[in-house]
Amino acid sequence: MTPPDALERLRLARSKGVGPLLYHRLIARFGSAAAVLAAWPEITRAQRGRPSPLPYPEARAAAEMKGLAALGGRFLYYGAPGYPPALAALPDAPPLLAVLGEGALLSRPAIAVVGARNASLGGRALARELAEGLAARGLVVVSGLARGIDRAVHEGALETGTTVAAVAGGLDRPYPPEHAALQAAIAAEGAVVSEAPLGTAPLAQHFPRRNRIIAGLSLGVVVVEAALRSGSLITARMALEAGREIFAVPGSPRDPRCRGSNDLLRQGAHLTETVDDVLAHLPPAFSPPPPSAKAPATVRHPPRAPSSPAPSSHPAPPSPEPLLSLLSVTPVEVDLLVRESGRPFAEVMADLLELELAGRAVFLPGNRVALTEANG
Repeated sequence: MTPPDALERLRLARSKGVGPLLYHRLIARFGSAAAVLAAWPEITRAQRGRPSPLPYPEARAAAEMKGLAALGGRFLYYGAPGYPPALAALPDAPPLLAVLGEGALLSRPAIAVVGARNASLGGRALARELAEGLAARGLVVVSGLARGIDRAVHEGALETGTTVAAVAGGLDRPYPPEHAALQAAIAAEGAVVSEAPLGTAPLAQHFPRRNRIIAGLSLGVVVVEAALRSGSLITARMALEAGREIFAVPGSPRDPRCRGSNDLLRQGAHLTETVDDVLAHLPPAFSPPPPSAKAPATVRHPPRAPSSPAPSSHPAPPSPEPLLSLLSVTPVEVDLLVRESGRPFAEVMADLLELELAGRAVFLPGNRVALTEANG
């Protein structure tokens, strides 16, 4: 269902400097995207002498909505019906998702399977086998549409069930280009999702945000062949931070493509060789639906709103300076900051919001806050 303020939500989400964490806090503070945009001059005055950025133009937002509809896609909005509840549980959940295909799949029980782009033949074969088996048991199989393991995962899942691809660029920019036909097949039988605007080229800095969507949609992440420094390990770390299960396929210690996944096993990931190894560690309440079922699933982690004060139209207190003595570049939990300051939670959050808007502090996942490097 499209909310009545869909255009305003898109404009706020696309405005320069407004990431997911700040988006959620602004909505909690002002009550709606429209109210935030109306208060934009007041908000940007906190930039302390910097040129005030303008909100994202209405015409560009309307053009993006029209362009996505022309592709056959639609947006899912945080807090509105249809938004995947497992993803909504993340503190930095995307304010909106562009979707091609069946958006209801994003709310069904899912397992992510990810791994190396330069995967071995054996790794690709096992990834495909796992994906086929998981999809046949009624799970949605999530991956990132990259070369190597991801491609094998999507192709395997399409053989017996369905799959979701989370991509780093715009939905009109298939990447890698040779996967355009595969993306179209996934959109026809499953779903392709992106947080990025249409036309966005998938750059290196976009992939961590894509990875958190893969982790957030899933009950757990299976890693098949991953080097010590790889995007797959980033996905696993994000899943672990979200309280999801971590699985890893053991590999040869002589193969550098397996050192990261083997290291996950040392750290306690579930050793995975078959589909049953995954199913054995899913929540007890999980009961695999038939592959054709479209009903929303019972997810392990119920959605929670980002930790924020209650909506209010009142401006922040005039000076957040007293909090600065309690902050440093080392992240600290907001709850601890409230206790140490002896002030009400709402007042502390209002001051922190002003510091963030001024570029002096930054909120981090886990309801933590730190000074920016320039203010440390």
